[in-house]
Amino acid sequence: MQAGPGSTVNPVLVEVLRGDTLESSHRGSLAVLDADGAVLARLGDIDRPIFPRSAVKLLQALPLVESGAADRLGLSDEELALACASHNGEEPHVAAATALLAKAGLPVSALECGSHWPSFETASRALAAAGREPTPLHNNCSGKHCGFLCLACALHGSVDLRQYVRGYVQADHPVMREVTAALEAVTGFDSSTAPRGTDGCSIPTYGIELRRLALAFARVGSGVGLREAHSRAAQRLRRAVARAPFMVAGTGRFDTRVMQQLGERVYCKVGAEGVFCASLPNLGLGIALKIDDGNNARAAEVVMASLIEASLSPSGADAEMLHALSRPALRNWNGIHVGQLRPAAALTAVRLR
Repeated sequence: MQAGPGSTVNPVLVEVLRGDTLESSHRGSLAVLDADGAVLARLGDIDRPIFPRSAVKLLQALPLVESGAADRLGLSDEELALACASHNGEEPHVAAATALLAKAGLPVSALECGSHWPSFETASRALAAAGREPTPLHNNCSGKHCGFLCLACALHGSVDLRQYVRGYVQADHPVMREVTAALEAVTGFDSSTAPRGTDGCSIPTYGIELRRLALAFARVGSGVGLREAHSRAAQRLRRAVARAPFMVAGTGRFDTRVMQQLGERVYCKVGAEGVFCASLPNLGLGIALKIDDGNNARAAEVVMASLIEASLSPSGADAEMLHALSRPALRNWNGIHVGQLRPAAALTAVRLR
């Protein structure tokens, strides 16, 4: 997955200042495409396969809606948003995951994503103060996995459901085959030849080019190039997230903040190791980016905020919010302003309007 000898070195996208002095920088690549495949902007190598990780959760949730499982089980907007989430493990997230399992008629033990402490410190402290240990419900991917189990309700036929869902994280399980088929249909990648690894939550993850990922998210926003059932499913999932953006991430998180402010104008989703994807439905554009050093919390957010700014021409509160995300201040433990992150020259030169 690393660039080989002689490969093009990706440009610096984000600079980190300590005071007024450049302290460090982050290189990466990005692609902005429309649904017909036209490249509106590109920086770096957009044809090298990268693992999109959690950035493609909405694509992986398409079969949940397309199969009819979401309707038959009566899933709410909050529950559908959670199926697309990398959440903080806050109480509303855990409650929604619990509700999804109850609708599927399955116990917590059916989840095969593993357990970890909530990523939101307040939630972790509350759990520890109550003398409780984390369960798979607190896993940031529990909503996606609950969605997989709900999909199984539409697939298991006459086989006992609890028996049927065992091993659903394996690539050859019928549930995962449906999920991978949807990912292939929307991006156009070939899972039989793509690099493959295992994600943090134990499902397969495939190497897909940024060009294909950006095209997929342009299609998800516009419906162009998707089969009708996928187009309807994508629209429903995007609207669910826009109506319940807290569920897709949580307190203080970039995705939640952006979609709370901008609503259906932007769907965005972070992935591990410096990956970010977004759909701008009103413009018919898709964005995909990768930070070379895997920096999520700082560099990937600066790049995504900058590209949204360049696309939407925001004003008022929208502009203020995006500016704060694209040029965040750095403060030390005493709250003293010590520096700033900013988009590098290559990124500020991108023009999308």
